[in-house]
Amino acid sequence: MNILITDDEAPARTRLRSLVEELGHTVVGEAVHGEQALQLCETLQPDTILLDIRMPGMDGIETARHLMVLENPPAIIFVTAFDQHALQAFETSAVDYLLKPIRKERLEASLEKAGRLNRVQLAQVSDEQQQVRSHICTRSRNRICLVPVNKIIYFMADQKYISVVSDDGEVLIEESLKSLEEEFNERFIRVHRNALVAKDYILSMEKSPAGGHFLVLRNSDKKLEVSRRHVPGVRKIIKNLG
Repeated sequence: MNILITDDEAPARTRLRSLVEELGHTVVGEAVHGEQALQLCETLQPDTILLDIRMPGMDGIETARHLMVLENPPAIIFVTAFDQHALQAFETSAVDYLLKPIRKERLEASLEKAGRLNRVQLAQVSDEQQQVRSHICTRSRNRICLVPVNKIIYFMADQKYISVVSDDGEVLIEESLKSLEEEFNERFIRVHRNALVAKDYILSMEKSPAGGHFLVLRNSDKKLEVSRRHVPGVRKIIKNLG
């Protein structure tokens, strides 16, 4: 079995590598954070990933969510220092895990029964861990594209796709605007039935000759329409920013 190890702590990676190799499996690579793990999974195509949960930046739960966009995602075994009580969420969702410090017998059993995490299970784990993503993930030209949420200017719905416009350009994702609004309600505000805008990118709101309203945004030449029902909320945001 080809295995990718992901943990931000070098001693933990060394320990896992030793155990994996003792069990006769192959470590195809090591990653120190979630973004690196995603890229290595795409290029190395491991059968299984041993994925630490608590990592700086993109943690293990978010990394697992992004792995779902791969054409052939690996089986996921979470590695965690959570206590037994906290692990009940993973057990009820049928997601396997290893509790630190890792024991050889436990690792062997996990690898034998490792199954690929399905979307329903991952959604349950994400909900129970109250996960809010730090990145939006999509595929562009057959490669994974990660967009930092703090660089996104706005989301724009267009039929079945959502345009994600950021400081670095534009990508398309297949998610609902409603789910994005619920997840990122602290950072984004609904300005129209088809648009969410990052509060930090709002500069001002202008009135058109026809009586409508438009937003002026930082780092964007596009002026987004603000529907009448959302004007009061946008005014409040602008007032607070001032």
